[in-house]
Amino acid sequence: MLAAALTAGAAGAHNHGPMKGRSEAAGTERKGGKVTAQKIETLACALGTHDSHARIAVELVNGKVNRFAYYSIWKPRTCSMEVERGDFYSRWEDTGSVTVVTLAEDTGGFLIGHEAGKRFHFIFREIDRMRYCGMEGKVSGSLTIARGEPRCVLDGVMEKGD
Repeated sequence: MLAAALTAGAAGAHNHGPMKGRSEAAGTERKGGKVTAQKIETLACALGTHDSHARIAVELVNGKVNRFAYYSIWKPRTCSMEVERGDFYSRWEDTGSVTVVTLAEDTGGFLIGHEAGKRFHFIFREIDRMRYCGMEGKVSGSLTIARGEPRCVLDGVMEKGD
């Protein structure tokens, strides 16, 4: 699971095959009656100190973001969100190299840009901090995860203001 990748930390948690606990069917897809294999991999990165950090784990299916789990901590507060294609809590739309994820109940959204499968840039758009983090305000800013890099690049996501 993505939570396991977050727990494992960024070191060595990237570019793995199918995640533990996933069924064989998760690695296959039916197209025109044929069963085709899907390439499933997990990327993970982190940035910060023990008391103040952000982490993300991203599941890619055939190079496209299928699911992600974000976690941050500002002692004593934590923030946690997990979003997956096809869940009841989000709507996903792909246009070229950009994916728009709209969260249910007007709780915000994400723009995910990808650079030829090497780098994934998540723009947090007014994410309801109370719903996901238990504190007032909105989460905005960006987080970039790059294949093979254990450190994320953050801009504004960890700011405590509105």
